[in-house]
Amino acid sequence: MTRPVPAKPQTAQVNGITLSYTDAGQGPLVVMVMGTGSPGRVWHAHQQPTLVNAGFRVVTFDNRGIAPSSECADGFTMADMVADTAALIEHLGAGPALVVGTSLGARITQELALARPDLVRGAAMLATYGRSTPMLEAFSRGERAMYDENIELPTEYYAAVTAHMNLSPHTLADDRSARDWLDIIGFGGPQRSPGVRAQLSLHEREDDRLADYRGIARPALVVGFADDRTLPVHLAREVGEAIPGARYEQIERAGHFGYLEQPEAVNQVLIDFLRSVD
Repeated sequence: MTRPVPAKPQTAQVNGITLSYTDAGQGPLVVMVMGTGSPGRVWHAHQQPTLVNAGFRVVTFDNRGIAPSSECADGFTMADMVADTAALIEHLGAGPALVVGTSLGARITQELALARPDLVRGAAMLATYGRSTPMLEAFSRGERAMYDENIELPTEYYAAVTAHMNLSPHTLADDRSARDWLDIIGFGGPQRSPGVRAQLSLHEREDDRLADYRGIARPALVVGFADDRTLPVHLAREVGEAIPGARYEQIERAGHFGYLEQPEAVNQVLIDFLRSVD
């Protein structure tokens, strides 16, 4: 496979803020939405080059809260992030778009398909959820408390906890793979910034939206990762059951970072879906 030349970051003034984005390839527009605390370039490891080679125009961006996009440290809402994505699609002038999101990005994608169906040709949600749970709320409170109390975990422990929560036990059972992942996660370190703290606030009071998702009328794909500890796979399955006519696919031997752990399987499912949307 020929790997595309990395696209240079651009900026757009949309919805009252600055969004940093990259735009690569030619063909039907695919806009990719990343999860909490992560930049859009995470998609560049596997998904962006594969989709470009498959004949799509792929736009990735840094959500508000993630520099160099506006951090908006005073806080914002899910509606703001949905409006950002809508405004970016309008700015690109090539909508409606195929929209792909993971984790928080998947929630944004669902809400966008509901609020602005005119901008969405099809929606693919990875590792998603439609409601909170006591465990999710407890982890979210803990993350906010560590930030607010300026608690920083030792690097090795942070890497171990992150790997345990986001990778499949099958991945971590291989010692060499586990060491590689621990090194990668430890090198990156925890993402601590006012913008990331503002993103964490989104998880304080999350409504149960499953009944509302019955109103999504665009082609939809929901992908669950079988070994996801962060957002257990039954939460993704619930979203797939709520959206009328949604296609549900489950990727085995994959945790919350399944798009990085099992990129070939994830990419094939995405390409099959994106090509099927009229």
